[in-house]
Amino acid sequence: MPLDLLIRNGLVVTPDGVRPLDVGVADGAIVELAAGLGGSAREEVDAAGLHVFPGLIDAHVHFNEPGRTDWEGFDTGSAALAAGGGTCFFDMPLNAHPPTLDGPSFDLKRAAAEASSRTDFALWGGLTPDNLDKLKELADRGVVGFKAFMSNSGIDDFGRADDLTLYRGMQAAARLGLPVVVHAESEELTGRLTAEARAAGRRGVRDYLNSRPILAEVDAIRRAILFAAETRCSLHVVHISSTAGLDAVAEARRAGANVTGETCPHYLALSADDVERIGAAAKCAPPLRPADEVELMWLQLEAGGFDLVASDHSPAPASLKTDSDFFKVWGGIAGVQSTRSVLLSRDPPLALALVARLTSSAPAERFGIKAKGTLAIGQDADLALVEIAASYALRRDDLLDRHRLSPYVGRSFRGVTRRTIVRGHMVFRDGRTVGDFRGRFLAPTRREAAGA
Repeated sequence: MPLDLLIRNGLVVTPDGVRPLDVGVADGAIVELAAGLGGSAREEVDAAGLHVFPGLIDAHVHFNEPGRTDWEGFDTGSAALAAGGGTCFFDMPLNAHPPTLDGPSFDLKRAAAEASSRTDFALWGGLTPDNLDKLKELADRGVVGFKAFMSNSGIDDFGRADDLTLYRGMQAAARLGLPVVVHAESEELTGRLTAEARAAGRRGVRDYLNSRPILAEVDAIRRAILFAAETRCSLHVVHISSTAGLDAVAEARRAGANVTGETCPHYLALSADDVERIGAAAKCAPPLRPADEVELMWLQLEAGGFDLVASDHSPAPASLKTDSDFFKVWGGIAGVQSTRSVLLSRDPPLALALVARLTSSAPAERFGIKAKGTLAIGQDADLALVEIAASYALRRDDLLDRHRLSPYVGRSFRGVTRRTIVRGHMVFRDGRTVGDFRGRFLAPTRREAAGA
């Protein structure tokens, strides 16, 4: 078969480790993978000195289109993803307006992404008290699963899933063969603690952090697990910020539950002290934790405790990130460009096969996205060429997301992404996006229960 692209002399990151291999690409797929490939191709790339990673799959982003494209948008969001070696994202149902709660809202979002995304993508549907009767039409359109907030979402058009809503939503999701993903914080605890702090006039950074304790995360995770076990629903807990939260997931899995957990780069790279130092750019929910907890999170990650790592990229305009009342500041960290950089900068370094699993193969496998996530013959040619030996200090001008309000600005990292390739098409090279390639929508494989 004639090759469209041939990548020579790279160090390819496989599930078994790093191997010197050439990669041959035709019709968007990997068709040859061997040392010293002969022949030629329409385009050849010399990857000497570079590691070839599978394209990063970010299973948790908020690109906010349609309706709030001024917050991010598929064009700028996917450009930033590609700059970090990403080739696919899963967009959350909020903070788009309308949120993705039914068929028509899904259609609007898919059309917007197909028009401007530079990478492939999948879409999450929402699970709220207002759309339990719409889950099947979302499933039929190809959502990757259903997102529920167990605490206030901060957005008026995306309601919190109370216990009965979550239970009934999990019943429906189990019948439809799709997972439920939860933002796990107890509204009873966080809401009351917030109200008490504000009533007492306490509105600073530490007051916000104290209003969302680890206990609130663990309580919500355990309730979600209980409902998932009762309904036999597949459960994924997003942005776990504590080892106690991860322990709850691990305990349930040992008992036979179909539950997985993700964490985010900011829970590994930043601590509660950084929120005071950096300010609004480092506000998120659950919040950043003390430095000793951050180190424990790294140890759990290294030991294989977390199933995957995702950015939870949730940007907003600067006007929403500025207020003397820290409770009013929009809570979301913009970090879609820096996920792999954070993981590659651990000292001592993480095994590269682990980095690839956490950011590529695991999200593809967990959520049923075929032909993605690994470098193997027959898989999509989604590749990132990374100069691991290179170090850099992140500058705001390096960022490609809309507002460039990253808490990582000024931080030093290892591993520079030189090229990003989606299905054989170069979309990013040496600091800038290239070409006019547009990504495609990806639907998961699912197994519906009888009578769905």
